[in-house]
Amino acid sequence: MFSDRIFLAAFIISFLIHGIVLFQNLHLNPFNISRNKKEEILEISYIKKEAEFKPEPKDDPVKKNPSLKIPSKINATKINPPPFIDVDKAVLARKDQGRQMLARQPEFTKPTLMKPDVIAIKKKITLPAVDIDKINNPSYLSYYQIVREKIRRAAYQNYTRTDTGEVYLSFVISREGLLNEVRLVEEKSSSISYLREVALHSIQEASPFPDFPKELDYPRLSFNVIISFEVE
Repeated sequence: MFSDRIFLAAFIISFLIHGIVLFQNLHLNPFNISRNKKEEILEISYIKKEAEFKPEPKDDPVKKNPSLKIPSKINATKINPPPFIDVDKAVLARKDQGRQMLARQPEFTKPTLMKPDVIAIKKKITLPAVDIDKINNPSYLSYYQIVREKIRRAAYQNYTRTDTGEVYLSFVISREGLLNEVRLVEEKSSSISYLREVALHSIQEASPFPDFPKELDYPRLSFNVIISFEVE
């Protein structure tokens, strides 16, 4: 009796174990049908077809310029050739024509002389010698001539009016040719202020003068000049 109970209990335990094993198998589980169906859904992926490469159309020259369009029918028309030109003869003819133009002398018309309204005045500046007879030193006389010529040239440039007269000047020159003193002799000079100004300005412009020659062994020398303003 006791052994039957043991056998029955072992049978029940064995049945339960085998049942659990069978039910854990997914393929044999009848309640797992919906789950299997869900897992058996196919995944479909679509591959996008690459677009075919189409080259960009080039610019049609006919569209840009309709005049280039070739007509469907071409009518052949006879065109006369240009007349024959002898190039050598044409060139020679042009050269002859150019030579003839160069050979022509231009007509020269003599200009008419107009009488001037203003008559040019010739000015004259002279420096008469002062007490030259009393001087016996030739070196002094030679140097004196150089000084007078420089003063005369300066006065000629500064004299621009028609006033006439004489101006008497006394001045001193150092050994180096520098003008130290200058004095206008009132009683022997013209009263025209313009001539006096020109004379004083001219002697100052003429300086410095050349150095004394070796024969004139003096620290300084005095000179006298008369500037004569004349108009011819």
